[in-house]
Amino acid sequence: PEPGRCAHFVLRKKRFCRMIPAPGRRFCGEHGHEEEQNDRKRIPCPLDPKHTVYEDQLQKHLKKCNSREKPKPVYFVQDINAGLKDAAEIPEKQVPLSSLSMEELQNLIIKLKKASNGLELHLKEQILSHQALQEALSDPKNGESAFKHLKQQASILGNMEKLHLLGPGRCFVEFGAGRGKLSHWVDIALENVESVQFLLVERATTRFKVDGKHKRRDSIFERLQVDIQHLCLNKVPILEKKKLPVVGIGKHLCGAATDLALRCLLESYSTCCDGEDEEPAPKRCRAAQTEVAPHKSAGNESTTEDHKPVAGIVIALCCHHKCDWTHYVGREFFKSVGLGPVEFHYFQRMSSWATCGMQETTSKASASEDSEDQTNDTEEHEHTLSRTASGSDTLQGMLSAEERKEIGCLCKRLIDHGRVEYLQQQGYKAALQYYTESAVSLENVLLTAVPNPSLRPEPTT
Repeated sequence: PEPGRCAHFVLRKKRFCRMIPAPGRRFCGEHGHEEEQNDRKRIPCPLDPKHTVYEDQLQKHLKKCNSREKPKPVYFVQDINAGLKDAAEIPEKQVPLSSLSMEELQNLIIKLKKASNGLELHLKEQILSHQALQEALSDPKNGESAFKHLKQQASILGNMEKLHLLGPGRCFVEFGAGRGKLSHWVDIALENVESVQFLLVERATTRFKVDGKHKRRDSIFERLQVDIQHLCLNKVPILEKKKLPVVGIGKHLCGAATDLALRCLLESYSTCCDGEDEEPAPKRCRAAQTEVAPHKSAGNESTTEDHKPVAGIVIALCCHHKCDWTHYVGREFFKSVGLGPVEFHYFQRMSSWATCGMQETTSKASASEDSEDQTNDTEEHEHTLSRTASGSDTLQGMLSAEERKEIGCLCKRLIDHGRVEYLQQQGYKAALQYYTESAVSLENVLLTAVPNPSLRPEPTT
């Protein structure tokens, strides 16, 4: 062992423990039971069995253990964005897709095509860029993987600029922020803009965060470590105080997280803002919108009379196979075309065929998608799809790779259309578009929404 370090050899890591023992001891507290003179018993911590504690000091340890339940932040409201409250709608037992007969599978495909009939399935390409990333995109030090992420971030910013969402006096809320790269580039793009704030929502502890590098006084970065399901934006102190219009953003917001984010923005936040009081809240929001979006253009039909608390939404979609009927915002759309939770369960599983229909292509793409952002969080999730959709799926012999891919894309578009209809019902002009090439990312669809003064929100049920 190194001088002054624990003498315990960690077999799993093939090295000595690097903890510092107490003066006069050879072992640290975790491995102190190995010392002959130490007859005190160590037991696994009941809060986290990955570490141990002296049995006679258990109660003292529980009061300071890092795994203890911490006080909930003020913006934590249990299941505020969860959606479905009636458990009767959710089938108790869901039969695996691989156990379906060919006849049952064909019936599902017929239902899928019937429900998709008349929908806009061919999305337009809107692959844009932004000046803020030009230097990074032309830097040869960035490898292929980093270059792919930069191209996606540049296109997201380009789409935000086209919708006039990059402006002063706004709060950008990045859902599933991870290291905070998207907010980083938005901040760079708004270098000379005043009164810009960022809220980075991430439920997991994240290493190598980039938001700590921002020292500008004009922009404020704040992290909210909370599951989107329990986030009440209206109770976040900075929003409660300043009432800034919010722009929701996300790069590859996985599965149900997209639906949770939409509910967070358009139900819990917008409803609270509108219902907070009868006069002051609308006046504040109207004044803010007048300041930051005084013009009208083809890309943004907002007017000074439009005073929605949410100024816009730009989310790169991902992992439809991880969607959940409980949280899904398009349930009413599914019901309107004769579908329910059972069909949704199968369609969300089949959606992964869009990126795993051709195994060879998928394996290559997923390998190349591992990036610097994979260090701690799965910003790109395509590498998980090959395991969930290809390896264990016995239906592979029933359908060709091209058929599987086509059906998977159809499932994705159907699920996404439900989200578009939800946004329209909330009074927004929503659209889906390809924001990057499939060679850059297999998950290359961007969901955008801006207030539409011609549409008034319908009451949610």
